[in-house]
Amino acid sequence: MKFQIVFVLCFVFLLSCKNDEKLTFEPVQITSNSCADCPKVDISIPKVLENSKIGRTIETALQEEIIFLLTFDEEVDAKSIKEAIQSFNKGYMDLKELYSDESVGWEANIAGKVTFEDQNRLTILLDSYIFTGGAHGYSGKRFLNFGKKKGKELETWEIFKNMPEFEDFAEEKFREQENIALDRAINSTGFMFENDEFYLPENIGFTEEGLQLLYNQYEVASYADGPIVLTLSYNDINAFLNTKVKS
Repeated sequence: MKFQIVFVLCFVFLLSCKNDEKLTFEPVQITSNSCADCPKVDISIPKVLENSKIGRTIETALQEEIIFLLTFDEEVDAKSIKEAIQSFNKGYMDLKELYSDESVGWEANIAGKVTFEDQNRLTILLDSYIFTGGAHGYSGKRFLNFGKKKGKELETWEIFKNMPEFEDFAEEKFREQENIALDRAINSTGFMFENDEFYLPENIGFTEEGLQLLYNQYEVASYADGPIVLTLSYNDINAFLNTKVKS
C-alpha cells in the first residue's frame, strides 16, 4: 500500500510537471548590410527547438509578420524573410536611382520576445522600427498569441468569452487611466477614436504583469503621444477569458 501511495504521488508530480512544461527557445539573428550603401536590416526572433505543431505555427507566424514589414514592393510576392529583405533593399536602390541627392539610408530593426507562457497559451511581442526616409521612422509593436494545446495562432475574439462585455469593461478602465469622465466623449481630452467611440486596439497580448491593450502610434493618438498602453490584471479580467490565467 505504501508503494502504491508513493507511485500515485510520483505520477501526480510528473503530470503536474508535464502540464507546466514550457517550450525551449533559441535566439535567431538575421542581419543584412551587404554593401556600404545598402539598407541595414537587423532581425532577432525566438525559435522553438522542439519539432512540434506549435513550434511550426510560431515560426510561420513570425515569418509572415516580418515579410509584411519588409516587403516594400507590393508587386513582389516574398515567400521568405530572405526574399523580403531583398525587396526592402530593392525599394531603397530604386528610390536612390530616382533621387540620388535626396535619398537617406534605410534601416529595419525587428525584435521578438516571449512575454507570457503557461500550459495553455504563449504570447510573443514583435517590436519593430522601420525607417524609409522622411522626418522619422515608424515604430510598432505586434502581439502574437498562440494556443499551445491545439498548436494554433489565436485571433483576438478567441481569447474572450464575450468581447462586447470585455470591451465595456476595458473602456471603463481606459477612462479611469486617462482621466476621462464617463459622461464625456472619449475624444474629449484629445484622443482620435473614429466616430468618437471607444474600441479595442489591434494588439492585445498576455504579459507577466497582466493582459496588455496596446494602441500603436497614430492608432488613437498623434505620433508625439507615442503608444498608449492599458494593462489589466488577471484577477480583474479572468471572468472575461475563455481560459483563466493563474495569478
